[in-house]
Parts: sequence; C-alpha cells; structure tokens
Amino acid sequence: MPGTDNLVDALTRSGYLTEPRWRDALRSVPREKFVPARAWAVPTDGAPPHPIDRGRAPDAWRAAVYTDTAVVTQLDDGEGDLTLGTGTGTSSASAPGMVAAFLELLDPYPGDRVLEIGTGTGWTAALLSTVLGADAVTSIEVDEQVARQAAVNLERIGLTPTLVTGDGALGWQSGALYDGVHATCGVREVPMAWVEQTRPGGTVVAPWVPGFGHGHRVRLTVLDDSRAVGRFAGGSTYMLMRAQRPAGPDFDGEGWREGSTLLDPRRVMRAAPGAHVTVSAMVPGVQAHGADGEEGAFQVWMWDGSSQARIAYDPGYARTGVEQRGPRDLWDEVERAYLTWAGWGMPGRDRFGLTVTAIGHQVWIDEPDNRVAPPP
Repeated sequence: MPGTDNLVDALTRSGYLTEPRWRDALRSVPREKFVPARAWAVPTDGAPPHPIDRGRAPDAWRAAVYTDTAVVTQLDDGEGDLTLGTGTGTSSASAPGMVAAFLELLDPYPGDRVLEIGTGTGWTAALLSTVLGADAVTSIEVDEQVARQAAVNLERIGLTPTLVTGDGALGWQSGALYDGVHATCGVREVPMAWVEQTRPGGTVVAPWVPGFGHGHRVRLTVLDDSRAVGRFAGGSTYMLMRAQRPAGPDFDGEGWREGSTLLDPRRVMRAAPGAHVTVSAMVPGVQAHGADGEEGAFQVWMWDGSSQARIAYDPGYARTGVEQRGPRDLWDEVERAYLTWAGWGMPGRDRFGLTVTAIGHQVWIDEPDNRVAPPP
C-alpha cells in the first residue's frame, strides 16, 4: 500500500524533489493528515478525475494521497458537491510535485521568515514549519471555513505557525518584513504588497497564471528600489487567487465582425510555453479556451473585459473563419504576438522573466531591459 516513502521516492525520481531537507519534511508530515475523508482527486498523469472516499474505498483514497495527485477539497467556494465533482475547484491539497517544486524554488535560508499566501489544507505550511520552525511561518487564507480546518489539521500534529484569515493579495503587514513570500494560488499579477513586505534580497515565488495557455512558475528577487525581478522556472497550473478572478466570458448577442485567417489556431493554442508568455505580454488581459470538434475541427474562444473572438478551424478549408466583437480585435492581436515569437526563433520559457513595480508588471526576454509589450 502506498505511503510517504513511496511518494518521496517518486518525487525524487521525477526531479521535483532534490534537497534532503524537503525529503525529510515530507517524511515527517504525512499528507494523509491533511486530506479530508471525502474529496475529488485530479491525477497529474492524465487519468480522469474521480471522487475519493476513505470510508468506502480506503485503498483508493490512500493511493490518491500518496501519488502526485491534486486533491480538490472545495468546489464553488463551498457550494459545490465534491462527491460529483460538479463546479469549479476553489481550494485543494496541491499536487505534491508542484508543492516540492515551489518549496525548492523558494529555497529559504535557515532563520528566514516566510509568508505563505493560501493556507489551504495546511500541509505546505506544515512542511515550511518543519524546516524553518513554526515561529518563522505566517500563513494567510481568505476562506474562513478552509482556514478553520487548516488550523485543526496543524494542531493535530503539533505545529503552530501563525495563521491569519484575510485577503492574501494584501499580504500581512503586521508580520513584515519577510525573507520570502510563497504563494499557493495563481496570480494574474503579482501583488505589490508582497514586494513591499519582503526585505531586499528576499524571494517571492508564485504561479503566474495570466489566462492564456500555460501557467508558469516565477521566482522574483526583491530589490532595494521597490522592484522585484526574476525569471520563469517551469510550468504550473493553480486555482486563481480570489481577488484576481476575471469576469466570465459572454458570447451572446450581435455585433460580430466576420473575417478569416490563414494561421491554424491549433498552432497557437498548442504552442510551446514561450509562445504563451509572449501572447500574455503582448495581448494583456486576454483569456482563451480551445476545444476539438468532430472530424478534425477545432474551435477557440477568446475574451477580455470588453471584447470577444470566435475562431472555427475546419480542415476542409484553406482559410479559417474568425468572428470578433468589441473595441479590440483579439484574434488579430494574438496572431501578431504568436508570429512575433516565431520570428524570434521560438524562444523557450526559460529566456523570459518578469519585473514587478508599483505601476504594474512587465515581461522581458533575456534581460530586464528587453521588454515584451503590446505594439504602440
């Protein structure tokens, strides 16, 4: 039957877990202490999501706990049914591989003080507390119900980090300054409060999830002039911070402008992560979703707060139909950004980075002065 040692060995083989201190922490803090009896498992190996129930199927429950599986513990801010999996995930025990990857990216020194954004089940706060000491860890959670259960979970194993219920986008000024900020929720923009509450030379790690294609792990170093600068370091997909959830799309109504394109939209939507960093930087605010249709067809929907686009690829036609509405021609902007990336030689994600300042964030390639921005 799988257990902690199996999980540690698997994460080590996969390359997610390389440091002995995090291996020891995972062995000291069994994940099963933080996973509820009934939840919704989302494996990272492509297997279909499914319910888990410790009372009815303990072996299947334990298998989900001790493999690289995300376990959704809340749907629709508590309104969804975990037994059916209907709704949008709003809290979870993140997949152990991503937890290990972000902890190693944070790379705290002994004696560092860390602010965690998004307590969730409390497992990551427990791992940080085991390595740094509970007095060095502050964890903030926006959902009162989730925060209460995390407190119970942590108390059960005798760990007492500082727990705060509040909006993580604001950080926690009362405990500042921190040596590191560790976010367990996706952000479209890194909040400036995290930078301001971290001492110069400190580290902010977060899943950057701008909304187009891939999500990205980012590691920023805080400078002494109210900036934070760093590079992308691999992929990640996390639930968005509640304060940064975008408005949903609206494709009803009229006013569509018809057009066409020679560019196959599949090449854009399935491009390498570097393309999606470029699109997100050059077409700020764009969201997108693509889906296969029948007999090789493919459809894409794009939107922001004011505009929408629908793209319908049919393998029987040389040109692809495009409909756009609103003040922006979103497909045209995305197409231009994708072809710009291709013209640069299709650079990989590791060549891109992010700068965060009081006036916003800026994506760059190779060095911070080489900004990737919308055309003038």
